[in-house]
Amino acid sequence: MDLFTYSAEASGENRLLADRMRPRDLSEYIGQEHIVGPGKLLRRAIEADQVSSILLYGPPGTGKTTLAHIISKRTSGEFVKLNAVDATVKDVREVIDRAQQAKAMYGTKTTLFLDEVHRFNSARQDALLPAVEQGIIIFIGATTENPFHHVNGALLSRSTLFQLEPLTAEHALLAMRRALADQERGLGALPIQADEEALAHIARMAGGDIRRALNALELAALTTPPETDGTIRLTLEVAEESIRRPLVKADPSTQYDVLSAFHKSVRGSSDAALYWFLYAVEKLGMDPMTFLRRLIVACSEDIGLANPQAMVQAVTAMDAYHKIGWPESKYVIAQAILFAVESPKSNSIPLALARIGDAFARVPSPEVPLHLRDAHYSGAAKLGHTGYKYPHDYPHHYVDQAYLPEPLKHEVFFEASEQGMEEKMRINQRKRRGGGTG
Repeated sequence: MDLFTYSAEASGENRLLADRMRPRDLSEYIGQEHIVGPGKLLRRAIEADQVSSILLYGPPGTGKTTLAHIISKRTSGEFVKLNAVDATVKDVREVIDRAQQAKAMYGTKTTLFLDEVHRFNSARQDALLPAVEQGIIIFIGATTENPFHHVNGALLSRSTLFQLEPLTAEHALLAMRRALADQERGLGALPIQADEEALAHIARMAGGDIRRALNALELAALTTPPETDGTIRLTLEVAEESIRRPLVKADPSTQYDVLSAFHKSVRGSSDAALYWFLYAVEKLGMDPMTFLRRLIVACSEDIGLANPQAMVQAVTAMDAYHKIGWPESKYVIAQAILFAVESPKSNSIPLALARIGDAFARVPSPEVPLHLRDAHYSGAAKLGHTGYKYPHDYPHHYVDQAYLPEPLKHEVFFEASEQGMEEKMRINQRKRRGGGTG
């Protein structure tokens, strides 16, 4: 196929059902109503042939390539498709050169669709920038990976990001029913009788991936022997043989998202925290140490002194993992996670650190108060390094004196919360600050 041609194979017999049934226009497009529904920005742009540079981000089978196909049918200019897996900088520059010539000679525009743009390294993405900035090409990128992790910031800022949401089993059912009824492009010419439970199983197992659902439907239809009356009966048993549970893809974006979900769940849901931890380790194959490190951080960031034992539990779980390994240590780790989630919460520690960070900006070079300076040498008194009061010589082992630099002497960085054990600290702080003894 010509590198600069975006069209389907001429022979429909050699094309998969999912390709044959690819929507030809927005009226056939399934899902993503939030971006291509009636009156939505992208739909208006496509219908008016005014699509600017865009990024389409979403899971496999949600319609990214299909949208590009629809745009290619609507545009009055040239539409070029490249796949980032095998395209080179030379390929990109050839497209740009052709686009410059077309614009200069005929005033026509060129749209470049770059599939799997996350596979394009930084240098190849940089090659696109000048042409996008100067309006030589209209860039359309499609990616299953988080574009904020895999697309250059400059290219991302010059494109409108549209996030495609996972499709549902209902969307897959609609696509399959269309294929069964369509005699021109689908399976309508075959005497197929599909049981509802069979279609429901395929739709459920496809996980919202229409391409996968249609491929399974076609496999079932073409491999099932006809009955005596010629009918091709698609039963639940046939459907179960035609599609298997998909393998979970643990790409970097997914790992970051799952780790984030875990940490946020530690703040509020035992069920969710356990779920995300086990999902990551047992389904995605992530290292339990990643979550143990995050749990230890959470024990200070989100629990802190409200329950210091949470930290002990987390560190003990890490030690257990090192000593007994996986999967035996999952019980110890689960215990530490549950202990953390069910502990009283306090963010007094990160707030204190943030306030100190602000103080650094306001007083970049503080002087250590004289009475706090080292006095363990002869001559210290002559330098004025005197006056320190030893707290243990006073009632309650506390004495009121300045510990911070002079410009910050009235600052309060750590404010104990009313949660858990910090409540006692809060009472003690109030006594010191308000009772004239602290």
